[in-house]
Amino acid sequence: MKEKVYEYLTKIPQGKVVTYKQIAEYLGNKNLSRVVGNILHNNPDEKKYPCYKVVNSKGHLSKNFAFGGLEGQKRRLEKEKIEVKEYRVDLEKYQF
Repeated sequence: MKEKVYEYLTKIPQGKVVTYKQIAEYLGNKNLSRVVGNILHNNPDEKKYPCYKVVNSKGHLSKNFAFGGLEGQKRRLEKEKIEVKEYRVDLEKYQF
């Protein structure tokens, strides 16, 4: 399952985000969102597998982002020209 999650991350285009639920649905079970979060928290290579592009279903960033918390995730998203307001991304505009 881990491999499928990491593979999915590589398909997210520049300037776009996905939700935990989207990845869970890709795996075939929308109830696996927490499992997806645990897998992402143990990401072995943040450059190869851009887990910073994953937000919750309301667009909020992850307090537990493995590579620098909220600020680390925000910084990476903004580098891709994704606007972050109050640690939230507009899913209508940026969701893949």
